[in-house]
Amino acid sequence: MVKCSKSEVRRLKTALLRWKKILPKHRERIQMVLLRESGMTQPAIAEAMGASLSTVNRAHMLYDEGGVKALKPKPIGGRQRENMTHEQEKALLADFAKAAGAGELLNIHDLKAAYEKAIGHTTSNSTVYNLLDRHGWRKLMPRPFHPKRNRAAQNTFKKKGFQML
Repeated sequence: MVKCSKSEVRRLKTALLRWKKILPKHRERIQMVLLRESGMTQPAIAEAMGASLSTVNRAHMLYDEGGVKALKPKPIGGRQRENMTHEQEKALLADFAKAAGAGELLNIHDLKAAYEKAIGHTTSNSTVYNLLDRHGWRKLMPRPFHPKRNRAAQNTFKKKGFQML
């Protein structure tokens, strides 16, 4: 089943030979189209290439619709599993920024509840902490003392502990 002209076949072959930094996936797609042009059937191409029949069919359809450029794999980037866009997150944090700017402490449980309400399902604490990190929020003041501290034991250690050293 020949679908390409001789000039298109020549262009495919030169693309296969000339492009040095070609991705393996792209190289395989070009080879699938060239094998089709040599007269092989799709099941035979799938067996020869070690790919599924649907993969071969997809490569052929991509080439038929867009030529050599359509065979290049599309780049994947950005946040693939985002719950909200960056702008939506900024809008959510804007309410809490007003309170933080007024000197109040940010309660992570309140922020988590607002975040879960906005996205419509529950999420982990690490998601909320990652959200804060993405927007440049940080912990400015650690707690000054442990809630279960014992002042008497601390003073005793200060008086007698250093003498032993």
